Amino acid sequence: MSKFQPISDEIAQQAADAYLAADKNKAQAAVALGWKRETLRDRLKIAGERGMLGTEPVVEGFRISQTTAHYDGDGNLKAEFIQQKPERGGVFELPAGQKIKGVSALVNEDGREIVKWIKTGEDHEGQIALMRAAIDALKDDLPRAEPIAAPRYTIAHLINQYTITDQHLGALAWNEETGAGDYDLHIGERLVIDWFAQAIAQSPPAKRAVFAQLGDFLHYDSFKSITPEHGHQLDSDSRYPKMVRAAIRILRTVIRMLLEKHEQVDVIMCDANHDPAGEVWLREMLAAFYEDEPRVKVDTNPGTYSVIEHGAVSLFYHHGHRRGTKNVDSLLVGKFREVYGRTKYSYAHTGHKHADELVTTDLMKVEQHETLAAPDAYGSNWMSGRSAKVINYHEQFGEVGRITVSAAMVMNNWKQVAA
Repeated sequence: MSKFQPISDEIAQQAADAYLAADKNKAQAAVALGWKRETLRDRLKIAGERGMLGTEPVVEGFRISQTTAHYDGDGNLKAEFIQQKPERGGVFELPAGQKIKGVSALVNEDGREIVKWIKTGEDHEGQIALMRAAIDALKDDLPRAEPIAAPRYTIAHLINQYTITDQHLGALAWNEETGAGDYDLHIGERLVIDWFAQAIAQSPPAKRAVFAQLGDFLHYDSFKSITPEHGHQLDSDSRYPKMVRAAIRILRTVIRMLLEKHEQVDVIMCDANHDPAGEVWLREMLAAFYEDEPRVKVDTNPGTYSVIEHGAVSLFYHHGHRRGTKNVDSLLVGKFREVYGRTKYSYAHTGHKHADELVTTDLMKVEQHETLAAPDAYGSNWMSGRSAKVINYHEQFGEVGRITVSAAMVMNNWKQVAA
């Protein structure tokens, strides 16, 4: 018999009778019939679907879907028909780290649902919440930084903003392909630390400093080298744990360097499209690590926008993936209206596009910053410079100076040392 031909009622009944006669022992029933056990199992399934196995108890793997009874004129039961259908699956449980993205349904001509599909996807907000909870649970066990001596002389009215963005630690760039320089995890780590060493040396000894890291510090956010929101494949150099270790080394080194130059250090870690979860654990880890260092203040605001107030100056920060230079100003004023109302000079800083742009609006100056990192194959389709800036703000007069240190300047020092 072809396996594509339907099983007859006679064969299905034969399977049911043998199964019941063997006290529902499938192995014995299969031997009695001279069938393979798999053959018996398949035919028992069909027998159950056709109601040949009774209802007490309901056949394993089936459910009673309908009963029909016929009675004579005196109300006595003449016949009863039981219809069984394969048992439905268990209660649907959303997998950890997923959220429902949509639901599709197959319906009949009356619009009644026949079957439903539930589409799920990664729940990035849920993943971030879980990571934040895990970090909170570990805070008590994290080592704390020992306070270090403050500098002897600083300029009270100045604040220096050390601005880096889109560092993309863990990205891979091949100069022969991009024409814009090689880049990997080792180069990225060395470049950031050496940039800060040079930038700090060239900057005035302001009493206060802002470490303004505007996001995309890490190239990707999990063990998969893809963008979290859209799943775009990325050119990656390293393993995620190595990226995490490098990021922590960089931040601890840089903050210590800033503490040796400035009395107070404010740390901004903007969330971004490449590393939204990474920025969360960076903020929380730093806040816990510097808990006993009163000269470090880490902004742990979980939102996408941040602000620092310095006398008559308000400084706003956003990666730039939600709002750009043309429309971020009004949103910042709306979110931080009290700070904006108290200050005379307002400046917003964004990244994301790896290119410099400065816009003066009716509300503030909005500046988009380029990156130190070399572009990967995708990024090399656009032209941009490679630099980062230190901007000096006076508490009464706003911006009073700036220093630009390019990646080429830093790497030129490498060549001189090697020579």
